[in-house]
Amino acid sequence: MKLDDVKLPTNHSNALVRRLFSFWAPTTESMRGWALAAVVVNAGITVTGAAVRVTGSGLGCPTWPRCTPDSFVPIAHPEISPVTMAVEFGNRLLTFLVLAVGFACVVSAMRLAPRRRPLLRLALLQPAGIVFQALWGGLVVRSLLNPFTVSVHFLVSIALIAACWALYARSGEGDGPVRRVTHRDIRRLGHVLVAAVVVLLLAGVLVTGTGPHSGDALASRFDLDIESVARLHADIVYLVVGLSFALMFALHVTDSPRPARRAALVLILVELAQGVIGYTQYFLAVPAFLVGVHVLGSTLVWIATLRVVTSLRTRDPLTAPAVASPTETPAKV
Repeated sequence: MKLDDVKLPTNHSNALVRRLFSFWAPTTESMRGWALAAVVVNAGITVTGAAVRVTGSGLGCPTWPRCTPDSFVPIAHPEISPVTMAVEFGNRLLTFLVLAVGFACVVSAMRLAPRRRPLLRLALLQPAGIVFQALWGGLVVRSLLNPFTVSVHFLVSIALIAACWALYARSGEGDGPVRRVTHRDIRRLGHVLVAAVVVLLLAGVLVTGTGPHSGDALASRFDLDIESVARLHADIVYLVVGLSFALMFALHVTDSPRPARRAALVLILVELAQGVIGYTQYFLAVPAFLVGVHVLGSTLVWIATLRVVTSLRTRDPLTAPAVASPTETPAKV
């Protein structure tokens, strides 16, 4: 039986069922919907991974791929709290949801008519990255939550979110050459901002790997001074916020398209909220709950940054003629 012979309820009377199976008969709108769902679930599992750590559940399942040496699912164990085991195993189960959404994106990209190879390449990054994440998660457990392996686990999630957002942005565009919708220097400023946020995330994992919430009493920590890395992190925050304000101001004074101005404003608001959370957790001696909220804020800052930089350019359909104007000129990818 051929793949095309498979029949799924894409014309079901229930709207929810139609959306769930829309990957089989995709449209541009449903393709974007699955890409956005991928952004959400990858951000979600990043935050739940932080919840595993701050609740001390990092070794709730002390082995991998099994939860315990003799079972793939949680079973009563005298040396392990059932709560920590449930928290860690629950996070493992979420991987299957993320993988399912990733495969839905791949199938949507394969069956979209006409097929667009850039979308398919971006979609294929998801299952590949998720499988890598699962295998790396096993290394995290086997290394007893070594801060380096935990940090890489988070950073790969950040990279996956970027790939998912790229799929979302590209699925709403054509496949023609990149065309900027703002001044060239403003777009360059957007690229500098992305680089600064990446550095900020790297500094954040240093603070996390040095701080008190290791995920388990057996876990090691980076041999760094927590005050020094926290100050470094704060200094980079000031830089990122300054660049964000500069970008928002530049977009405003040049009367750039409204979506770009709105995206920059949202980024500023998210950053300010994240700053409030960061200083609050610092003065309250880093409570576990606020650490989890701070990781959520970091993920939202990253997504908001990606939204800003993709709003500074677009692509026309291949069949459409290029539009020549002082602010909309062809730009290199």
